[in-house]
Amino acid sequence: MSRRDVRMVAPTHTVFEGGGFQVRRPVAMGQLMSPFLLLDEMGPKKYGPGEAIGAPWHPHRGFETVTYMLDGEMNHEDSAGNSGLIAAGDVQWMTAGKGVIHSELPSDKMMKEGGLMHGFQIWVNLPAKDKMMPPRYQEISASSSPCVESDGVWARVIAGDCLGTSSMIDTVIPIVYIHAKFDASSKLIQAIEKGLNGMIYVFGGELEVGGKSVADGGLAILSDGEEVVLESKNGAECLILAGPELNEPIARYGPFVMNTREEISQAIDDYNNGRFA
Repeated sequence: MSRRDVRMVAPTHTVFEGGGFQVRRPVAMGQLMSPFLLLDEMGPKKYGPGEAIGAPWHPHRGFETVTYMLDGEMNHEDSAGNSGLIAAGDVQWMTAGKGVIHSELPSDKMMKEGGLMHGFQIWVNLPAKDKMMPPRYQEISASSSPCVESDGVWARVIAGDCLGTSSMIDTVIPIVYIHAKFDASSKLIQAIEKGLNGMIYVFGGELEVGGKSVADGGLAILSDGEEVVLESKNGAECLILAGPELNEPIARYGPFVMNTREEISQAIDDYNNGRFA
């Protein structure tokens, strides 16, 4: 099996999104790793009662948003009448497709009691042929989400496969999305199909990725190969992400991601004239 090395490590910076909530984001994300358009680590941030912040009503078209909560709770609601709660360990895979308007706000409990908010939102681009597909949601609760433990490694398999355990998510394109925690002196050899773009985001401790040390807040961009070796000496936590190079032009305007400027103009017109779901 050919092993992947680290081509480069992209640093992160802190920005504020939505209603002003804090996120940590790798720089130059959209230029580095098709099909991923954005990787936001939301928090971790401790809020007092009445302080928690979310993302009020906003539209999306042409891609998918994947929300994964580690701590805290968010209520989601959309223009098609869907609503629900995303709590610790839950995953929501929302395919915006031809268009949806939604909001993501702290739950009533978070607003009343405060607490720690920590999670991730990742944007996954859609191929041109799927950009106008009907919107859909896949929501997996923490209790139903596939998890596996072996030799000091715990993993939640959000998409793809890890340690013989497979995801429940139906992805439009082949995606690997795994949350892994490492005890001291533990190792994971993770298969990633040759030809897929792969990366490792470390958000706790320090991890040896293909023999290179990557610290908290580092995004390791991988070379091609069939597997990557991840080792921890003192404990670490990371996301493992991989997906195909779409090799299509990208036209992007805020929450709209299409292939041409004309399609962006059409998205804006459709949104302004109430033609989203």
